[in-house]
Amino acid sequence: MKVCLLSYRGNMYTGGQGIYAYYLAKELARLGCEVHLIAGPPYPEVPDGVQLHRVVNHNFFGKKRDFLPPNLLEIFYPLNFFEYAATRVHVFPEMLTFSIRAFRKLRELGRFDIIHDNQCLGFGLLLMRLRMPVVATIHHPLILDKIAAFQQTTSVSEAFRYTMYYSPFEMQKVVARRLDGIMTVSKSAAKEITRFFGVPSEEIRVIYNGVDLETFQNDGCEREENSILFVGRTEDRKKGIFYLLKAMRMLKDLDLKLTIVDEKPPKTVYAPELVRKYCLEDRVRFTGRVTVRRLVKLYSSAEIFTAPSLYEGFGFPVAEAMACETPVVATTAGAIPEIVENDETGILVRPGDVDALASAIRVLLEDDHLRRQMGRAARRRIEKLFSWERAARETLNFYEEVLNGADGEI
Repeated sequence: MKVCLLSYRGNMYTGGQGIYAYYLAKELARLGCEVHLIAGPPYPEVPDGVQLHRVVNHNFFGKKRDFLPPNLLEIFYPLNFFEYAATRVHVFPEMLTFSIRAFRKLRELGRFDIIHDNQCLGFGLLLMRLRMPVVATIHHPLILDKIAAFQQTTSVSEAFRYTMYYSPFEMQKVVARRLDGIMTVSKSAAKEITRFFGVPSEEIRVIYNGVDLETFQNDGCEREENSILFVGRTEDRKKGIFYLLKAMRMLKDLDLKLTIVDEKPPKTVYAPELVRKYCLEDRVRFTGRVTVRRLVKLYSSAEIFTAPSLYEGFGFPVAEAMACETPVVATTAGAIPEIVENDETGILVRPGDVDALASAIRVLLEDDHLRRQMGRAARRRIEKLFSWERAARETLNFYEEVLNGADGEI
């Protein structure tokens, strides 16, 4: 089968969609598919056997300076000028413009058996669908990010920015209803897609993500006493760093150290400001961007992994920590209960409940035997349920079902 994956931000460092594109492409190629990946910047490294096609994007969003392209005339190209103008009023146009540029790239590349979009859901997909079957993986509806952001909004200007930033949701809602097939990565995400996009539940296929089990495993290093780990983009309000730092403030009697795997200031603003506000500078450190090898070591050396999320469509860091035999303190938000067994592989608390979060961290820190027991159980659960080979096989089966259905209609 000749498959074309689309990922508007292709690199794994950009988050879950980059990880998803890399490993799914890798496993589909292993299964004998001819796999092409059309990706926007930051561009990914691709696995052997996968062909990468780069789509240019000047990434104007969020830039207040140094945003002009080397060739100044390029800013007046229609899509570039639209992106520039939209970003000046806080709109995020990248999904729309990527989909149109990807459509142009597909016209150069010729026909594929199927096009697989990765959370973009731009109007360009409807143009692609005129020529080829198009399916999409929706990790979660964008409006959930907006809801989480508004829960922590402190000013009218912030509310305006979030309103503009998450406006592509309406476009995604239109596109999602008109594709040949929809996949998602958890039962929780499927419910939200039905709720917010209006896609019937029977038309959504749930295929869990996988974990690279060879890479993410305990490396045998000694656990650091009273250490907890958070991995995620702290500027994303739904990741819940606000609640974790408030819990840290409640645990002053413990010599507790929190490591945050995210960009350091000034590339991040929200979490560092909270750290200063709560006087946690001597107990919290930011690692900046880390290699996969370093990430494995951080998972393996932490006594507890924390995920205080307000919503997770899947939760790669949770699964990766469990694969490294690290017990988890997390919330019941979104798909997390589908990954973490409460009181077996970790402790789950209600989203936004700071008291319960602090209490769960204390319970695990004070019980070495429980941490070890949960860590071993966590690894077994990931091995049993979450592999990329399984995810790729189920995805390939879904492709075949979609193509057989299309053939039947013709």
